[in-house]
Amino acid sequence: MAKYYLGVDGGGTKCRMRLADADLNTLGEAVTGKPSNLQVRDGNAAYEAVNELIGQVYANAGIDIAEAKNTHACFGMAGARLAASRASFEKRDFPFASLHVYDDIDIARAGAHAGEDGAVLIVGTGSAGLALIEGRRYQIGGWGFHIGDTMAGAILGRELIRQSLLAHEGLIQSTPLTEAVMARFDNDANNLMAWSFNNPAARKAVEQSLKPGETPSHNVPARPTDYGEFVPLFFEYYEKGDPFALELMQFELNAIDQYVSWFTEHGAKALAFVGGLGTRLLPLLRERYGPLIVEAKSEPLHGALILARQLFGDA
Repeated sequence: MAKYYLGVDGGGTKCRMRLADADLNTLGEAVTGKPSNLQVRDGNAAYEAVNELIGQVYANAGIDIAEAKNTHACFGMAGARLAASRASFEKRDFPFASLHVYDDIDIARAGAHAGEDGAVLIVGTGSAGLALIEGRRYQIGGWGFHIGDTMAGAILGRELIRQSLLAHEGLIQSTPLTEAVMARFDNDANNLMAWSFNNPAARKAVEQSLKPGETPSHNVPARPTDYGEFVPLFFEYYEKGDPFALELMQFELNAIDQYVSWFTEHGAKALAFVGGLGTRLLPLLRERYGPLIVEAKSEPLHGALILARQLFGDA
C-alpha cells in the first residue's frame, strides 16, 4: 500500500499545499490566493482555502483522491499560535489518515534546518521566532499585529506612515521618503485617516468572502498586509540614503536584535531568516551577526512534509 505525506503552508494572503511520496519527493502542488489565517472568520476562511486545494493537489499529482485515506498530513497555519485554535482546526472534517496542525513557525523552522536543531526567525508581514536546541523547543513572539510582531513588515510600514503623518503636520522634519508616503494620499491627512479606518483593499477582501450581493455591515480597517505594502517604498529610499529611511532601518534592526539576543542566550548556534523582509535584510544581518546566520535549507512547505514524516512515519 502506497503511503503519502501532505503539507500545507497557510498564510495570511495565500495557502499552499504539497503532496509527496514516502521519500518526500514532490508529486503535486496547489495554491490559492485565499487567506488561511486561523483567526480569520473563526478558522472558516482557512478551512475553505484548504478544502479548495485538496482535490487540486491530488489531480495535479495524477493520483486518485481516494488515496487521501493513505495520506498523513501536517498543516502549518498563520494565526495558530493559540493552542485552542490549532486543536479546533485539527478536529474539522478532513479526509486524511492522520493530521496535525502546527503554528506556521514550526514548519518554517523544520524546513530551514531540515528537521534538525536550529533557530528561525520569520520576518515578513508578521514576525515570530522558534528554536530547537538539544531537542528542547523555544518559541518567542508571533502574537499578531495588534500586540506583537515587532520585527514585522506591517509594523515597519505602520511606523513609516505614522512618522510621515507627523512630518506632514510639521511636528518632525520631513524627508523625501515621508513626502513620498503622503503623496500616495494626495498629501491629505484626511485621505490617510480614511484609508486606515475603511481600507478599500481590506473591504474588497471581506466582500469576496460574503455571499453574492452582501456587503460588510461596518468599516473594514487596514490590515497588516496593507501596511506591509509600504516596505518596498522604504527600501527604495533607504538605498538613496534618505535620513528617515536610515533611522527606520535602525528601528527594524533594534527589534531584530532583541530576538537574536534571546536565542543566543538560550544556546542557539545557527539562525535562519525566512519571510520577504528577512530575506531582503540578509546582507545586513550577516554583517551584523556573523556566522550565526545560516541559509535556510528548504522552504516552510517542505518543513511541513518533514514534520509529517517525523510524526507519522511509523503509522
